[in-house]
Amino acid sequence: MLRTIFSIGIFTLLGLFALRLAFGILGFAFGIFGVLLALTVKIAIIGGVGYLVLRIVAPGTLRKLSSRSD
Repeated sequence: MLRTIFSIGIFTLLGLFALRLAFGILGFAFGIFGVLLALTVKIAIIGGVGYLVLRIVAPGTLRKLSSRSD
């Protein structure tokens, strides 16, 4: 009976250690993903503003750039 209780305790501690290790690694991966997502959103916003400015200020230049990429 006592051996069973200790076995359950040891397996519980090993499981908690494994969960902490797994979520520590996943937390790091989610952190990197969040940073890259924020950077992507910033670049998309800057690109959208640049496109909008070109479309309003110099539509001819935008047409030239669009025809060059085709």
